[in-house]
Amino acid sequence: MPWSLRIAREDDVPALEALIPLSMRGLQASHYSFAQMEAALGPVFGVDRQLIRDGTYFVVEQEGRIVGCGGWSRWKAVFGGDRDRAGEDAPLDPALDPARIRAFFVHPQWARRGIGRCILDACENAIRAAGFQSAIMVATLAGEPLYAASGYAVLERYEVPLDNGLTLPVVRMSRNLHERTGSLEGCE
Repeated sequence: MPWSLRIAREDDVPALEALIPLSMRGLQASHYSFAQMEAALGPVFGVDRQLIRDGTYFVVEQEGRIVGCGGWSRWKAVFGGDRDRAGEDAPLDPALDPARIRAFFVHPQWARRGIGRCILDACENAIRAAGFQSAIMVATLAGEPLYAASGYAVLERYEVPLDNGLTLPVVRMSRNLHERTGSLEGCE
């Protein structure tokens, strides 16, 4: 049975909280140490309920099971779950600011089947409809090839500080969204 794309709901949070560590440990292990991944769970890799409340977070299901997720944001934060976020997140101005591509995770058994690309296309179409001209993200090293193949350019490479003196190498990437229109063909 093919998979399908839909907007995430609040009742998806437990499934997302289970998917994120599976995805991270399964797909990021060739780029990050176990200690880095574990330290990043929560502050970097986590559910952001604001995206769900905004209706800007998507899930991909196969036979009722969530096998992928990702979204975009109208808020300043570029990564991280909401559990440890301190203070209010500032809203973005679509006329001035790029939208944020956020929190993409795919179950390792479903990797490289077009799920990430499908979610990215859905995000880009929604971002355009919301009046934004461009998008930025903070990509993991494992995610960088997908985004580069989708037209995102590297702005900078840097390291996110984690607990215990660890850091997580990441890539800030951007894209002008007038370059092409995404297609949801094959997403459902």
